[in-house]
Amino acid sequence: MIGTFSGNPEGWNAQIRTQLEQIAEPKFRQFTAKLLPGTENILGVRLPLLRKMAKELAKGDWKTYLSNAADGSYEEIMLQGMTLGYAKGDLQGKKEFLERFIPKIDNWSVCDSVCSTIKLAQSQPEEMWEFLQSYLDSSEEFHIRFALVQLLDYYVNEAYLARVLKAAQQVKQEDYYVNMAQAWLLSICYREFPRETLPVLEKNPLKDFTHNKAIQKITESLKVPKEDKERVIRLRR
Repeated sequence: MIGTFSGNPEGWNAQIRTQLEQIAEPKFRQFTAKLLPGTENILGVRLPLLRKMAKELAKGDWKTYLSNAADGSYEEIMLQGMTLGYAKGDLQGKKEFLERFIPKIDNWSVCDSVCSTIKLAQSQPEEMWEFLQSYLDSSEEFHIRFALVQLLDYYVNEAYLARVLKAAQQVKQEDYYVNMAQAWLLSICYREFPRETLPVLEKNPLKDFTHNKAIQKITESLKVPKEDKERVIRLRR
């Protein structure tokens, strides 16, 4: 049965790999590979099935599993992040595992899917904010993207908006997936808080690519009124 594991968690890797291979789809592997250029060892397992497996892993001795987990495929790395998200515990109990996992992220799919699963910011917003600062200051592309996606998932609210807008502008990395996350973050800020975010769109230190991508995402949003779209589109560089 998918998601059922027996024996010592140290030996779960072989069971996990077998289950993943059994539910993998060659055509879906090809589809995923096109979305994730440069990502190797894709088996072709759909995210809902990975989430099902992760929830089962999280019910068991997840710490022992994560301490011994194999990194042999895109899906196995995704499982680790999802398991960490679904497992019970606070930041103090998960911090060591987060610090060990984040360097394994090497594509936007693992980053964004895991961010939507790791919800520590909902219960410990200030503690998680402090944790994310070193990743915002990192020189590693997906360290920064992880932090930015955490911000757009959990911190676009009245309490944190000013800090989020400042953080979005302070990141100076030129990496594509960082810049896209910055643009995405600003578009979410504008969607939720247009009056407060507009001055940032009018004047910011972002490079033109990032600035224009933020405006593009705003104009493509179904949740932004037409008159707001017409206002921001004039701010293209």
